[in-house]
Amino acid sequence: MSESLILPVLPLDDEVVLPGMVVPLDLSDTEVRAAIDAARASSKQSKPRVLLVPRIDGKYGAVGVAAVVEQVGRLPGGEPAAVLRGVERVRIGSGTAGPGAALWVESTPMETVPADERAGELAKEYKALATTVMQKRGAWQIVDAINQIEDASVLADSSGYAPWLSTAQKFELLENPDPAERLALLVEWAREHLAELDVAETIRKDVQEGMEKQQREFLLRQQLAAVRKELAELNGEGAASEEEDYRARVEAADLPEKVRVAALKEVDKLERTSDQSPEVGWIRTWLDTVLDIPWNDRTEDSYDIAAARAVLDADHTGLDDVKDRIVEYLAVRKRRADQGLGVVGGRRSGAVLALAGPPGVGKTSLGESVARAMGRKFVRVALGGVRDEAEIRGHRRTYVGALPGRIVRAIREAGSMNPVVLLDEVDKVGADYRGDPTAALLEVLDPAQNHTFRDHYLEVELDLSDVLFLATANVLEAVPSPLLDRMDIVTLDGYTEDEKVSIARDHLLPRQLDKAGLTSSEVTVDDEALRRLAGEYTREAGVRSLERSIARVLRKVTANAALDQASLPVHVGAGDLVGYLGRPRNVPESSLPESAQRTAVAGVATGLAVTGAGGDVLYVEASLADPETGSTAVTLTGQLGDVMKESAQIALSYLRSRGAELELPVGSLKDRSVHIHVPAGAIPKDGPSAGVTMTTALASLLSGRPVRSDVAMTGEVSLTGRVLPIGGVKQKLLAAHRAGITTVLIPARNEPDLDDVPEAVRSELTVHVVSDVREVLAIALTPATVVETAAA
Repeated sequence: MSESLILPVLPLDDEVVLPGMVVPLDLSDTEVRAAIDAARASSKQSKPRVLLVPRIDGKYGAVGVAAVVEQVGRLPGGEPAAVLRGVERVRIGSGTAGPGAALWVESTPMETVPADERAGELAKEYKALATTVMQKRGAWQIVDAINQIEDASVLADSSGYAPWLSTAQKFELLENPDPAERLALLVEWAREHLAELDVAETIRKDVQEGMEKQQREFLLRQQLAAVRKELAELNGEGAASEEEDYRARVEAADLPEKVRVAALKEVDKLERTSDQSPEVGWIRTWLDTVLDIPWNDRTEDSYDIAAARAVLDADHTGLDDVKDRIVEYLAVRKRRADQGLGVVGGRRSGAVLALAGPPGVGKTSLGESVARAMGRKFVRVALGGVRDEAEIRGHRRTYVGALPGRIVRAIREAGSMNPVVLLDEVDKVGADYRGDPTAALLEVLDPAQNHTFRDHYLEVELDLSDVLFLATANVLEAVPSPLLDRMDIVTLDGYTEDEKVSIARDHLLPRQLDKAGLTSSEVTVDDEALRRLAGEYTREAGVRSLERSIARVLRKVTANAALDQASLPVHVGAGDLVGYLGRPRNVPESSLPESAQRTAVAGVATGLAVTGAGGDVLYVEASLADPETGSTAVTLTGQLGDVMKESAQIALSYLRSRGAELELPVGSLKDRSVHIHVPAGAIPKDGPSAGVTMTTALASLLSGRPVRSDVAMTGEVSLTGRVLPIGGVKQKLLAAHRAGITTVLIPARNEPDLDDVPEAVRSELTVHVVSDVREVLAIALTPATVVETAAA
């Protein structure tokens, strides 16, 4: 019996090496590197051995090849590699211990079977077949090498280089030690491969003959067309072909000069192409697309500025910033038209506006209203979920089923070169291996270059400089900065409660009455009921949930009338809502506001934040662990982002360094762990604006003085106690107003942002502008005398 070998395993994924084969292996592979390093470390020979084992579909074979490492170095390209030569077949045994990170196994060499006369005959036959295969492939050098092999076993193992053998077939050869049986298999497989080559050769000849036939047919058809043309001229006939019809349509169309030249080139190509060619359909589709685009059709803008503002006011309540911007745009257009100023440098006076705000504030519906006010066509392009750059720029004409991009399709659908194009949900555009659609939008939305926009499908310049683009987004942070820089941003921060009541009365209620099949004389809803729906049943920045609540009330009324449980007309008052919708969800359990319940104990402060759904109120809770635990760690919970965690660390550092000045007992922080928690743990939170809230919560906890229940705050805090500016002031103050907060602390540098807050909200809030944490604590914390009195 042969002596067993203990070798490191080098697995080969879906690859088989036979004895006598020399193969290079990439040393950047960790498994290859580990096996060779282990072999070199354990062997004293100059050429250490490894065990090459096929790993097919993740499973190791039972037979492998013992191989020697002939050389370790680098390939011509510079990659590290090792050259291995297979020596003998071995049967793999059990695993064993060995040095390095490689897997070591015990293996036994397989007994070799001597070649007999049958093996010699099969060797001659296989040589003849292999020679034929190599000749068909043009590999004459390999033919000479095969003919020089005399040993039948070596000849059979040389088939490991054969590209027509599958991995399973090579593994079958590896498992079989009998050269005669291996050669018998190779003869059978070589015959099958030769048959496949003969079939492929037959197919190639048939294809070549078919192409020659098509070429002859094309020439004959061209000659036939020329004969028909001569006969038509001779007989005075004027029957026009389809190609001539396209030429007439192009010449009659009002196309720009460059577009006309490109279209006529395609018509010439169409006339030279056979009807059987697939390119004919592609050319016709392109010509139809070009002829469908309204290259020089424009609608006349309505220059009645007062009427345009009246249309905007009738369709939407509030949103003065957007309305003012549209009126300004129309006024400038009117002024330029009065002075006879037309196109300047190929650019017209289009505009790009970005409407940013929470869901339900009317961004999408505003587009139709703007188009109606300006007297323009309106078209909406939904960008939510778009991930392919070709959706914007179009597909190359070389692709089957190619189409122009969404921008060109929108212009064609509008039938005008100056429509209002609404790019809906531009912040929901994604990117993957097919490209980044936002990068393609850079040219579309850039007033300096969109007059020469080129769609990949059209490959001609399209003037978009007269289009009014309105882009909508919920979160501006999700829009790339270069794209954001090309848009005039108008922020819609949500509605006040009075505005919601007005919107519900003038717009939502009539629309839902119509959908429910009711009339205003059959069902009436008073303002107090609408106010309660907005404040206690929905509490949102927009009005979508409010409209759904109104629809639900009207459905209940309709169902009750159908079941004879009520008779029309019906009046819905504030007290009737519980019967229709149940108890309100945004009312606290007690008569106290939610902020009063939350801040009743020391260590809780009320903050303000901005989310994708608008402004919101958040609470920061702080606690100290028992000193007996011996822990001084800082625990932060509530799904806080990195920036928010840093704000908590800054708040702690500030209090530890300035505690004596603030008269706070910060000495206990050395021996006790601190836990800061922001409720609503299922919602991720991040941003620096909770810095002052965290500082106030910790100061309240250390001093034992609760935070005033009517106070909410926002602002970034620095290590020196400065209160730094933040964003979203208007949305935060609207959220504080909805939550019943009466006093708000904001950074001093955000004072100009108060001009954007509606007067109705500002009049009900006491806003303090602060620049230092000391000012925040002086206003927010309950006075010490009040705490002592309560304790007594």
